Amino acid sequence: MKTIQKMFEHLHWANERLLEALQKIEGEKQEALRFFSHILFAEKVWLTRLQGLDSPPITLWDDVEIKDCAELVEQNKKGMTTYMKTLTNDDLDHIITYQNSKGIEFQNTVREILTHVALHGHYHRGQINLWLRTEGHKPENVDFITFVR
Repeated sequence: MKTIQKMFEHLHWANERLLEALQKIEGEKQEALRFFSHILFAEKVWLTRLQGLDSPPITLWDDVEIKDCAELVEQNKKGMTTYMKTLTNDDLDHIITYQNSKGIEFQNTVREILTHVALHGHYHRGQINLWLRTEGHKPENVDFITFVR
């Protein structure tokens, strides 16, 4: 349980660092915002599934503004932190049944879902950093080891 909690502390820290970096950029940044909002929308969908609720009708690749991302960063951090406080080690092996965006039903453990959410976001944060570098901006170091140092 401690490892998963640490992964989510890292996830929130990394999201906040990228949000700050994107907020400082003047001009066009829609491509980066698309990746970033995708991370945040996916986090929101997975949290609702973990809570046993129907996934909200969200387009996972929507065009949004930076202010929308800032709101999602805060909402997701609050929601996931609250959810994680209720989890026990036994809960991690609980099976969650859910439908994906195409209506296909799947089952995974809480542990598998939480691991997926943490890794999925990290993948796309790397894509945002590539965009930052390509556009002449300094990439943000969001490595886990940097976080734990």
